[in-house]
Amino acid sequence: MPGLLRGVARTAVVAGTATAVSNRVSRRQQGRWAAQEPQPQPQQAAAPADDMGSTLDQLKQLGELKAQGVLTEAEFEEQKRRLLG
Repeated sequence: MPGLLRGVARTAVVAGTATAVSNRVSRRQQGRWAAQEPQPQPQQAAAPADDMGSTLDQLKQLGELKAQGVLTEAEFEEQKRRLLG
């Protein structure tokens, strides 16, 4: 019985470590991709309704990424700040 518990504990530690590393790698990759994206140029004659709908869609996507754990709170706030101006 102690051997079984030791094996279960070891598996839990390995799984937890793998999850933490995977999340960290995902966040780093997301940060790199965000840094590589070209900065949007100001549009001169953009329709306000289209911009607002697009912005709302992007904010929803950011919220989903944050909820999934892909973005940290700080990364979410930074991307939100960029979207809102």
